Amino acid sequence: MSYDLNDAQPQMAPIGELIPDGTFAKVRLTVRPGGVDGATPMDAKLLKASQSSDAKMLDCEFTILEGPHARRKFWQSFTVAGGKVDEKGQSIGWKISKSTFRAMVDSALGLDPRDESPDAKAKRVLPGLKHLDGIVFAARIMVEPASNPQYRDQNRIANVVLPDEPQHAAIMRGEAVPPEPVNAPPRKAASAPAPGWQAPTPAWGAQPQAPAAAPAWGAQAPAPQPTQQSPAQQSPASPPSAPGGAPATGMPAWLNG
Repeated sequence: MSYDLNDAQPQMAPIGELIPDGTFAKVRLTVRPGGVDGATPMDAKLLKASQSSDAKMLDCEFTILEGPHARRKFWQSFTVAGGKVDEKGQSIGWKISKSTFRAMVDSALGLDPRDESPDAKAKRVLPGLKHLDGIVFAARIMVEPASNPQYRDQNRIANVVLPDEPQHAAIMRGEAVPPEPVNAPPRKAASAPAPGWQAPTPAWGAQPQAPAAAPAWGAQAPAPQPTQQSPAQQSPASPPSAPGGAPATGMPAWLNG
């Protein structure tokens, strides 16, 4: 018996290395249940509670599907309820997340964002946030500077690329698109910590460890381990969708676009 390694994929980038600022990529969203109920029965135990407010968030893992950064992942949470409110008492975070989710649907289904036809509107109605699990769309990725030098910078979605933008078709075909850096300015640093104090490593900066039973040279790139900031990966009750596949709860394939 022998092991032919000639057809192996190129090794992944070092753990902790960021996806370059301004990278365009086709990504898949995977929802990571956080144990808090959402507004619909479908979203039971789906959300994550904020540790600093009454906000409830959708904890998302994004995986790049094609190109030089294929299989790379980054994480981001979206407020869907609670938190700061506007003058009408509505959640500001939810209004921002709602716009992003609509853009994801338009990007995934190739809908013109100006299309307000009954068919387009129907496709933008989701029975629950659970239906965003498995959605594949075009995105521009940024590097967000850390607010404190003791933390690491992190990748975020700068914007969802819509069908009426010139990069969309090429991204969805898996073609290379020149990056457009965001060059986000550093955020205002927090007050200096006491001498000798060391900040805990945040979830997005934690280096995932390989399972103990796997030899170091044979281990696949593991997913992040659960922490207070990074809930466990999807539970058996929330199976991930294959690209274009339908989750066990019904619809998406993806929404029969």
